[in-house]
Amino acid sequence: MQPTIRVQRQDFDLAHEAARLGEGRPEIGAVVTFTGLCRDEQGQLSALELEHYPGMAEEEIGRVVQEALARWPLLGLTVIHRFGVIRPGERIVLVATAATHRAAAFAAAEFLMDFLKTRAPFWKKTHLSDGSAGDWVAAHEADEDAAGRWR
Repeated sequence: MQPTIRVQRQDFDLAHEAARLGEGRPEIGAVVTFTGLCRDEQGQLSALELEHYPGMAEEEIGRVVQEALARWPLLGLTVIHRFGVIRPGERIVLVATAATHRAAAFAAAEFLMDFLKTRAPFWKKTHLSDGSAGDWVAAHEADEDAAGRWR
């Protein structure tokens, strides 16, 4: 099984990606998807700007994907992470996992998101609704704690 990993500026079609993962695969009993969206932070955020180091981001996502494939009997896996300026309500990330049974698909999807939040080399800068310059977003301790449970 060849996983799909894409880092791209353009949006993605969630329904298409989920359907593609299980299409013509009667052995798949579960497809789990997680889509991360840009929040407006109680109306304070007009956009989130994501930067990445091309090549390095894909490589690190690939390492996390290989860890997931080693832990769970997955039959399909897709990770798409966007970069550029993303407005509230727009999609940022997709993790989709396919397996014979739901437990593996759910666990792998959660594992992937926990590690994408802590290991994927993306930098986020806020753009505020009042037009003022925002800050670079610092890592959250809660994300590190979530990833820690898989170690």
